[in-house]
Amino acid sequence: MSAAPPEGSVAAIHVTDVRAGRGAAWLKQAFFIYRGRPLAWTGLVFGWMAITLGLSILPVIGWAAAYLLQPVFFASFALIARKQLAGGRPEMGDLFLAFKGNVRSLVGIGAIELFAFVTAMLLLATFVLPGGMEGRALTSEEIPEQLKGKEWGVLACLAIVALVRSALWFAPAVIAFHGVRTAHAVRWSIYAVLSNLGAMVVYALVLTAIMVLSALTLYLGLLVAVPVMAISTFVGYTEVFEKPGALTPA
Repeated sequence: MSAAPPEGSVAAIHVTDVRAGRGAAWLKQAFFIYRGRPLAWTGLVFGWMAITLGLSILPVIGWAAAYLLQPVFFASFALIARKQLAGGRPEMGDLFLAFKGNVRSLVGIGAIELFAFVTAMLLLATFVLPGGMEGRALTSEEIPEQLKGKEWGVLACLAIVALVRSALWFAPAVIAFHGVRTAHAVRWSIYAVLSNLGAMVVYALVLTAIMVLSALTLYLGLLVAVPVMAISTFVGYTEVFEKPGALTPA
């Protein structure tokens, strides 16, 4: 059913509750889109990964810049998927489609995710691996020793990052298609995730299984799995914010 929007947000946006099983269907429908232009999507994803890796190896601020730009690239993936469904042909230059739009809001989403990551790492260094705060790198022998009895701390830090990223899963597409500010996109994304928690859990479990199986194929399966993952964010957005099951039968 269509849910009422959170008070004070953009009235034109509506969130629909979908069945839990639709989470798996998002990946199936994403594969159908990928199958339409497999070489183009593989090239786009390799371009995204190359840019991200190139930024990450830059000293001091490179990794932070890469983190900030991830929502911009995923907004581009959503725009490219819509272009393909409208009859267009994805091109390498389309990887920068979202850079022509509401970049500030998209970078704002990246800033929230970056803050969560840095916070988790600081907590990890302070309470789980305090030896790393002494200004020297821990050796491979010291790390297991430091982690004994503190595995819960590692899981807690990973959970912080995972929860924040999950809560903001819809945000890049919401900004790309509705042009809202960061704060509005965050509210809508959290609202949509909570309204469709079953579908999100199923999606995460199936995606994890796909990634594990892809790794077992000497990572060759990732040539398909990663593009499908990138497209699936658009499919999920379409079903929750637009019309359920509108892309392809599942």
